[in-house]
Amino acid sequence: MTVLLSLSIALLAGLMMTRVLKPFNFPAVTAYLIAGVLVGPYFLGRLGIEGIGFSSHAHVESFGLISEVALGFIAFAIGNEFRLSQLRQTGRQATIVGIVQALVATLFVDVALIVLHLFLGDKLPIPVAITLGAIATATAPAATLMVVRQYKAKGKLTDILLPVVALDDAVGLIVFAVSFGVAMALQNGQFNLVSIVVEPLLEIVLSLGLGAILGWILTQLEKLFNSNSNRLSLTIVFVFLTVALSMIEFEIGGVHVVFSSLLVCMMLGTMFCNLCPLSHDLMEKADKWTAPLFALFFVLSGAELELGVFTDLSVVLIGVVYILFRSLGKYFGAYISAAAAGCDQTIKKYLGITLLPQAGVALGMCVTAAAKMGEDGAIIRNIVLFAVLIYELFGPMLTRDALTKAGDIQPKSHEVINRRAIKLEQAAEKKHQRNY
Repeated sequence: MTVLLSLSIALLAGLMMTRVLKPFNFPAVTAYLIAGVLVGPYFLGRLGIEGIGFSSHAHVESFGLISEVALGFIAFAIGNEFRLSQLRQTGRQATIVGIVQALVATLFVDVALIVLHLFLGDKLPIPVAITLGAIATATAPAATLMVVRQYKAKGKLTDILLPVVALDDAVGLIVFAVSFGVAMALQNGQFNLVSIVVEPLLEIVLSLGLGAILGWILTQLEKLFNSNSNRLSLTIVFVFLTVALSMIEFEIGGVHVVFSSLLVCMMLGTMFCNLCPLSHDLMEKADKWTAPLFALFFVLSGAELELGVFTDLSVVLIGVVYILFRSLGKYFGAYISAAAAGCDQTIKKYLGITLLPQAGVALGMCVTAAAKMGEDGAIIRNIVLFAVLIYELFGPMLTRDALTKAGDIQPKSHEVINRRAIKLEQAAEKKHQRNY
């Protein structure tokens, strides 16, 4: 009972917060995150009433399966944006921008934090600086996708944004593996070529391969059903199955083999949208099914945010430098690469701003660092948590504003508003007539 009560209160809090913040024109993502903070361990959870709020971060983490599934559906939805018809137009540009902006963000953060190390000394070791530079590559696909869907964004910027976000995570995995391997070598005095080069490449290749196989199987099984309801159920089952298989880990000859759930689910979505002729209609139906799941995911993400990091001034200082230079790296990296790829002026001007949100992938990287780097890992975890808190609260709003200025989000016309008002009046009139 307490599990269902906690989840229902969390989801209700998120939905009500969107109403509270509606006059301020906040994106729904930000409202869900704030609601999560309020039902989390620092506010409602402090009351200690079982089932009312989340009493600790361990309590929030116990619902990790929901977050895993939600990220799977988010990655699947982004994969559906990789239609060959669109990639012929934006594929080359998205590839150039996706790689360059990620590397520039890493370079900016690495240089800034290494310079800061000269002043802070042991409070910011070089291995920490290098690892944080790699984590800077990651962008939050969930927040970006939610903003695009909420405001029904369409246009040249949106067309290139989602492929760039997807590619960004693949590049981020490689950069993190290499940088983290170098950081561990500096910390331990041992250089491991397998963990730096072989394992990250295997993770990407095997993840894409597994996703492609599952995507092909899904499209073949879809042909056995005539009902869209059954097809939708089968699609949902395969996303669950894909997330489950992505959790498998094993070793072969000393090489640790893992899968990236994001990449596997993205490839599943890519195969599905290109091989299944009904994929567009099924995705529209799936969007309605996943809406409460995504809302709950962001509320849980808000409850996980660690507000205690604000008590350490050194963490705040390093966090501010990290946020500032990662933001500059994303913006200028996107601008330079978009210009080199021949993108429109609006894409050059606004794409970098839409790449600022950071959450799931970055948190996964910092968990890996925290588990293997001891005290240095704890520093990385606190700084990333601080950055995620800021980026997740303000990133969606910046993304919305950038898409609006680029013309991809259109304000509701007076005609639409008047039509809705007339429908509400007609409904009220019918209700009045029934009562009498």
